[in-house]
Amino acid sequence: MSIYDFGAILKHLRTSNGLTQKELGRRMGVSKAVISKYETGISYPSYETLIFMAKDFGVTTDYLLGVENGKTVDVSALTDSQADTVRKLIAEFNKANAANKAGPDPDGA
Repeated sequence: MSIYDFGAILKHLRTSNGLTQKELGRRMGVSKAVISKYETGISYPSYETLIFMAKDFGVTTDYLLGVENGKTVDVSALTDSQADTVRKLIAEFNKANAANKAGPDPDGA
């Protein structure tokens, strides 16, 4: 991925969250036209807007810019115990997904 993927990534996040360009623009404090320009690569958001978008969508700025494809989970309002439980659950999902990608064990184990 590259910076040139920003528009496609933004559009994917917007549509997967059921938002129109107008709705996302309202949340970001910009017009529908500005969101359209972001999605088509005509312009890019300010650092402040980029950070706001990342927090709003629960991803990193690196993800939005196409540098990485990881996502974040905001656990700041949780207790330490609750946050630890969320981390453990995510680790289990990651293990299960990795096992599914590897395919079935030919030995049946």
